[in-house]
Amino acid sequence: MSRLAIRLRGVGLAFRMQRRLLGKRFWALDHIDLDLFHGDKLGVIGRNGSGKSTLLRVLSGAMVPDRGEIVRDHGPVQLLALRLGFVPHLTGRDNAILSGLLQGLPRRTIEGRLESIREFSGLDDFFDQPISTYSSGMVSRLGFAVAMQMEPDILLIDETLSVGDGEFRAKSRNALRERFEGRHTIVLVSHEESTILQLCDKLLWIEHGRTLMYGPVDDVLPAYREADIRAAAGSGGTASARRP
Repeated sequence: MSRLAIRLRGVGLAFRMQRRLLGKRFWALDHIDLDLFHGDKLGVIGRNGSGKSTLLRVLSGAMVPDRGEIVRDHGPVQLLALRLGFVPHLTGRDNAILSGLLQGLPRRTIEGRLESIREFSGLDDFFDQPISTYSSGMVSRLGFAVAMQMEPDILLIDETLSVGDGEFRAKSRNALRERFEGRHTIVLVSHEESTILQLCDKLLWIEHGRTLMYGPVDDVLPAYREADIRAAAGSGGTASARRP
């Protein structure tokens, strides 16, 4: 039997509303239950604003819930952040070092991987130019190349499977697919059903910050589709129009 990595019971996290509503709070997560086991490939679905990204930040430890219980038994956790620590006036090389340090790699280790980062990113001579001269796609490629140097126990991904141009998107998808096929525990937030079906074995469906359903993809995804169709029929629109 797989070993438990993270258990959430009744987890809730609230944000304070605007000043005119002083004293009121919006519960971005409200009674989330989840058992994440080592080796799980978990997808997270739900409409926009349902709390998916907030959940990833709670799982990473970047946010502390206001109520509920979290039990952890795992090593390093990485929230895939493509521009973590980037400083515009520094070169791609210097930003790679800084980002690697912020993500927990020793300086000697990240410096030893700089050539791999440069090669994977495809930046060539731009690697030694300030990133203020980069396009947004080039910055994302650098961030992804740095992120792929990490070896976390749990990898959290928030809609970042496609970055850069077509060639680099294929490269990034292949790199992440290798992670999904390996021993890593992965939580993926995605709106693409094809991606969920290809990469995940379990699925968590949340709406309004609450767990609606959790289990095998083949059980949860049909229920999600059916609810989507019912909602579209009730509004007079189409199912695709209601998708997040």
